[in-house]
Amino acid sequence: MKKLLLAASLLIGLFAIAQPAAKDTAWKKQYRAFYTKVNDLVHTKLEAKFDYAKSYMYGKVWLTLKPHFYATDSLLLDAKGLTINKLEMVKAGKNIPLKFTNDSLFLTIKLDRLYKGWEPYTIYIDYVSKPNELIVQGSTAISDAKGLYFINPLGEDKTKPTQIWTQGETEANSAWVPTIDKPNQKTTNEIYMTVPSKYVTLSNGKLVSQTKNADGTRTDYWKMDLPHAPYLMFMGVGDFAIVKDSYKGKEVSYYVEKEYEKVARKIFGLTPEMIKFYSEKVTGVEYPWYKYSQIVGRDYVSGAMENTTATLHGERSQQNARELMDGNGWENTIAHELFHQWFGDYVTAESWSNITVNESFADYSEYLWNEYKYGKDAALEVNNSEMQRYFGNPADAKKDLVRYFYSDKEDVFDNVSYPKGGRILNMLRHYIGDSAFFKSLNLYLTTNKFGNGNPDKLRLAFEQISGKDLHWYFNQWYFGSGHPKVEISYDYDVPNQKASVFIKQTQTGDKIFKLPIDIDIYTGFEKKRSTVWMENKADTFTFNVKSKPDLINVDGDKYLLWEKKDTKTTAEFIHQYKYAKNFVDRREAIDYCSKHKNEPAAFALLKEGLNDPYYKLRNRSLGQIASDSLDAATLTKIQVMATTDVNRTVRAAAIDALAKTNDKKYLPIYLKSITDSSYSVAGAALEAIAAIDEEKAISLLPSLLKDNKGRLKDAVDGVVILTKGDADFDEMYTNYTNVKALQEKFNASFNYIDYLAKVTNTVNFKKGLDEVIIF
Repeated sequence: MKKLLLAASLLIGLFAIAQPAAKDTAWKKQYRAFYTKVNDLVHTKLEAKFDYAKSYMYGKVWLTLKPHFYATDSLLLDAKGLTINKLEMVKAGKNIPLKFTNDSLFLTIKLDRLYKGWEPYTIYIDYVSKPNELIVQGSTAISDAKGLYFINPLGEDKTKPTQIWTQGETEANSAWVPTIDKPNQKTTNEIYMTVPSKYVTLSNGKLVSQTKNADGTRTDYWKMDLPHAPYLMFMGVGDFAIVKDSYKGKEVSYYVEKEYEKVARKIFGLTPEMIKFYSEKVTGVEYPWYKYSQIVGRDYVSGAMENTTATLHGERSQQNARELMDGNGWENTIAHELFHQWFGDYVTAESWSNITVNESFADYSEYLWNEYKYGKDAALEVNNSEMQRYFGNPADAKKDLVRYFYSDKEDVFDNVSYPKGGRILNMLRHYIGDSAFFKSLNLYLTTNKFGNGNPDKLRLAFEQISGKDLHWYFNQWYFGSGHPKVEISYDYDVPNQKASVFIKQTQTGDKIFKLPIDIDIYTGFEKKRSTVWMENKADTFTFNVKSKPDLINVDGDKYLLWEKKDTKTTAEFIHQYKYAKNFVDRREAIDYCSKHKNEPAAFALLKEGLNDPYYKLRNRSLGQIASDSLDAATLTKIQVMATTDVNRTVRAAAIDALAKTNDKKYLPIYLKSITDSSYSVAGAALEAIAAIDEEKAISLLPSLLKDNKGRLKDAVDGVVILTKGDADFDEMYTNYTNVKALQEKFNASFNYIDYLAKVTNTVNFKKGLDEVIIF
């Protein structure tokens, strides 16, 4: 069995590595222009009725259009998988049937005559949407693309509510309404949804009326009278509780499952403050829409979606009171999607090649919100985390931020458009200054309102406000790929009293990056800043300094998008922690000292990190300390942290640190913590107990089985495994295969593999292992 387990571990490490397929590179020659406007979509009026038994939607739609400029007698509509019953030109008195072809993707329509530029006309289509019969492929960001989703439509799954919701981005709304499904189209819309009267609905804009029907249904009429892109149209139906807030008289509402009604404001309640911040401090543009709602959908195919006035969130956003004790894990997503109401909805990327003007801004909004609400440490932690996310995939360094060549439009939703783009905006803000940066955002938005944007329009706004030529910046970062990799070294010339900084660019290829760099020179606690320009493969910068600096801190504000190798000494990193002080400075020092724990000064810094004002650095210090060599005073400090730290995740990390000692004297702390209101603290406590007293941990199970999520669930599952053997294989196999959510499945895999290590039946072992490999 040990050999089987070794084989399992090898397979689990390798199962994701597939044989490379022949690469299709034809796309590299296919320029992705924005969609040519032959006709402009002006207005969409939809009547929708839902067949829950078949998962069908019966639609009647009136589309008002006009030729964009040139006269035309034809119309091309996106219509994915729609069955067309009627297609007519709307005329006074009587509609005229139109000739058309339907290839399951597009409707090619012959109009009744030639229409001149800007001459409006209206067509009527009676159709059926059959989303579950549509063969489509999603992407990494959005795992499916059938547009309309019936969730548990017959109510057969008693653990899941019955819902309907839509997902339009990129071009999937045309699976439930014929339209010109392109981001450079803008339409107003009216949507009439006929639903069982027990359900509520949500769509774009304002709920104008509700009409009860004789058959027990109700028709809700939603009206959106400001133009937005077709992919942002939305319908949501279900048994939701609606919790209402407001912002300057505008409705701000949260549609949640009734179980979460009491905590809805704890999840979404900062939304009015976010709207005020983005309106007044960031964009200078008041929230442009009638209201703002957020709704939570089960089995959602992405994280969240910024439908105009009606953002859809995945079910992970719903956290109970105990989960929220560890902090709102969805707050950054709430901020991100809200910012899209300006960057994405109010002004929309003209094509998917230019998605950066949507997604890079939304990504950067998370930094802006954290900076405003929680301070610089929190903002820099977001910035650093997002930067590392981009660095995590070396293949991304080959991609331009603006991509006019791609294999599939879904490919642009990646770590280049999101975290890298957000960091590029942060560097631009630092270069031109806060006042010019935010005034430029205002100019870009107001100039292009209810229209489309692209990086060229963005550059022009920044240039007009700042007075600076920014072609070099946009050519380097928007229309170029990669990022600098640098090696930094230092020297001090005692006789001439000169300090030198050597910066060498080491990235592959011929590209040389140009960057303004702030260099801080510390003598004691005094700091002098100089700004220099890196423009060559290797640059040397020399400064007059009367004595050898205690620290030279390159990129003093830690905002540059680069990978670096630094040659600071332990003493210099310690000085950096104490005097440079921003989040990244302190984290770098902690990380360096964790690799040099054998040095007394470095180990002392890790202990000092236990008192860091920012909780994530206290966590980091706890994780790096070697508990077997801690003095009594430090262990006492960790005990206090385990029970009294203001942040629950720090308490959990402190329990983990104590657990490494394997000392039973801490059992009273663990037993007290097992009933903590935080799942993280309770989970850490149960794991600590199981490590020193399995029987005690097993005895605690009955009180923990009813209410456990997150880390506590993982810990409970781990203890349950201690009670299982070969006879329980079917139960354990079923429990594992029933886990569907990706993160939960990943977490469950560790405990399940531990269980498989106890299975002696080789047939069952192989069956269980195959399920892990499939995942």
